[in-house]
Amino acid sequence: MTLSSADYTLRPVSFPDLAGWGDDDPTALFAGMRASLEHIRKVKPYRTGSLGLTAEELATFIEAARDIPGDPVSARAFFETHCTPFLISRNDGRRGFVTAFYEPEIEVSETRDDVWIHPFYYRPDDLIDLDDSNRPAGLDSGYMFGRQTPGGIEPYPDRGEIDRGFLEGRGLEIAYAKSKVDVFFIHVQGAARLRYPDGNIRRITYAAKAGHPFSPIGKLLIDRGEIDPAKISMQSIRTWLAENPAKVDEVLWHNRSYIFFREADVSDPSLGPVAAAKVPLIPGRSLAVDRQIHTFGFPFFIRSETLTHMDGGKPFARLMLALDTGSAIVGPARGDIFTGSGFEAGELAGTVRNDADFYILLPKAASVRYGG
Repeated sequence: MTLSSADYTLRPVSFPDLAGWGDDDPTALFAGMRASLEHIRKVKPYRTGSLGLTAEELATFIEAARDIPGDPVSARAFFETHCTPFLISRNDGRRGFVTAFYEPEIEVSETRDDVWIHPFYYRPDDLIDLDDSNRPAGLDSGYMFGRQTPGGIEPYPDRGEIDRGFLEGRGLEIAYAKSKVDVFFIHVQGAARLRYPDGNIRRITYAAKAGHPFSPIGKLLIDRGEIDPAKISMQSIRTWLAENPAKVDEVLWHNRSYIFFREADVSDPSLGPVAAAKVPLIPGRSLAVDRQIHTFGFPFFIRSETLTHMDGGKPFARLMLALDTGSAIVGPARGDIFTGSGFEAGELAGTVRNDADFYILLPKAASVRYGG
């Protein structure tokens, strides 16, 4: 039996159908699962996506893991006992698709001078959340943020306007970087570790955005014939920007979306930033998904035979947790893999653009509802 929507189909399969499952080591997921359970029970449940899986179903499933498995066989056995895998198939015939993101580390200064020029900003106090109850007529439903003014709510200034000084003088600067391009790519990643001249490290992570749609500059450069589509990556985009300094502003301002940050805990440098699911990301095991469809915390097995550079030449085949989202992550079989923090993680993430198979592991009690 299958579950179909207008855009995708869920079909139950068996664990032997998951190519690479028997070689995977999902032990690292259990710490993230426990953290998700604590958030659900002590803070608030995750919002239910359109697929219909609830935070309570997730919590009940995690509570079945009374003891954290210490080896890959026991870890896989837990999921085999308590879950049914479902293949997510797009109804347009296209396969799933994965990209990757990471937490950059960047040198910064607390003060601005002729070298340290480009700021990271806290969330402004005139930026408000929008929903159907307060969104002005005529403002696209995709706008989740707006600007509160004495005359009412209006769109917030975009990247170009903010870069040209809209927020100056309001005391919102967290720190200053040397490169506008570095700041831009940290906006794309949504988090960073800030390294100060005295060696102190602070962490910033996503707090809000100006509200405008995300418009990828890679697509712009492809459409203009500047970069071969087969060679598009974070690295190739950076190279083009470095070789065309007079065009940097025009290209960066094409992406009107602008990100604001908050400070975050950096007490455990082995963990990633706290992201949308409000728990630390697990390097190599956390996935950003479309939160309109999926509910945070559920496990996904991702298989891509063409994504080989992350596992020593072997096809990517890992169990992951849905712990984040992003404005470019749209669709039932679309994911963004968190590769970790720092330069090497960025090198891994920058070239990931691969077709992939998406399997969501549903707790047995919930899988019956979906034909499992």
